[in-house]
Amino acid sequence: MTAVPAFLQRWVVPALTALSENPYLAAIRAGMVSVVPLTIIGGLFMVVANLPVPGWGERLGPQWSQLLQVPVTATFGLLAVFVCFAIGYDLGRRRQQEAVVSATMATLVFLLIQVDLASQTLVMDGLGSQGLFTAILIALITVRTQEYFTAHAFVIRLPRNVPPIVYESFVSLSPMAFLIAVFWGIRFGLGVDINHHVQTALSPLVFALNTLPGILVYAFLVTLLWSVGINGDNAMDALVAGFFLQYLAANVTAMSQGQPLPYITAYGFFTVFVNVGGTGATLALALIMWNSKEPGFRQVSRLSLPTQVFQINEPIFYGFPIVLNPIFMVPYILNALLLTTGTYLLMAAGLLQKPFINVPWTTPPLLGHYLVTGGDWRAPIWGVASIALAMAVYYPFAKVAERQRLQAEAAGQAHE
Repeated sequence: MTAVPAFLQRWVVPALTALSENPYLAAIRAGMVSVVPLTIIGGLFMVVANLPVPGWGERLGPQWSQLLQVPVTATFGLLAVFVCFAIGYDLGRRRQQEAVVSATMATLVFLLIQVDLASQTLVMDGLGSQGLFTAILIALITVRTQEYFTAHAFVIRLPRNVPPIVYESFVSLSPMAFLIAVFWGIRFGLGVDINHHVQTALSPLVFALNTLPGILVYAFLVTLLWSVGINGDNAMDALVAGFFLQYLAANVTAMSQGQPLPYITAYGFFTVFVNVGGTGATLALALIMWNSKEPGFRQVSRLSLPTQVFQINEPIFYGFPIVLNPIFMVPYILNALLLTTGTYLLMAAGLLQKPFINVPWTTPPLLGHYLVTGGDWRAPIWGVASIALAMAVYYPFAKVAERQRLQAEAAGQAHE
């Protein structure tokens, strides 16, 4: 093992592993993953409403266009509500609380601060992407408060022989009353717009992740984590998935209103255009080593290729291996940086449509490129070019590794 991997393994890996296993970050990640099916369903209706067919909008007419928008509004328009409930539930379960009660309390508090004082109705803007980070914050505070009240016996406990649903409802009364009083006082007593302040506090990150330097830092960290044996996508998703999901929702809104899409790095940018055949574009490596002279590389490549068609690259990642292997770590990280840069510049120049449809991350390359852009025919062409570029980057490193392996095998046979 060389000096760099040894340093990472000793000093970096333990800290990053602890971060990736943090229960609060894990709950955020789980909550974000849970709403992905909603965005996919909403995206399907968005695709139908915006098929890349000349004159399609005129054929639909205003009535059908409005009808197709209903599922989009019911999914993207209520995104923050679903996220709040899901994170509250998952974190409550992790912290040994009654998970349904945790989720219900979090959602109640979140909806409370979305009420318009004058009309006594919910402000719909706050229930969608604009309230996403407020929903995350409310869910974390709610479960932590519930845990504190339970641990210090600040709850009303009935005899255990009463029905469980009744018992849990009374246990939740004290923390629920406290949370409602506190957030009611902050939002309406003091007049603090919580959504606005949360968005303002996070605005530097919201801006940075949609810039080329910002998304390059993200790509570097994801692939670096993978290179030392940590699932980089999962570890970073807890921190950034909310931003990418917010970008996607904003792009969906802009598309439905016939406006230019504001965000390049929306959800789908990285999973589709950068992770071609898996993080690090390892599909290209499998294609290069399909007929490798070294039997081990050849066998792993052929076994992993079918899974990489569906963006699952663990067989080749651990089979070669890429993890803590300096020869493959360099092109693995470099490919992510190159594909991020190329895709970003093409979208910024208007040569590729920005993402506005969420597709499952297991969608095969090229098909995923086409769907995530709502049917932009140039996207799969760039997908083919991306694979070719990744192959060119991997090729010299793969041949060095192949030569070293063959020489080691030859030396072993000669020694025998």
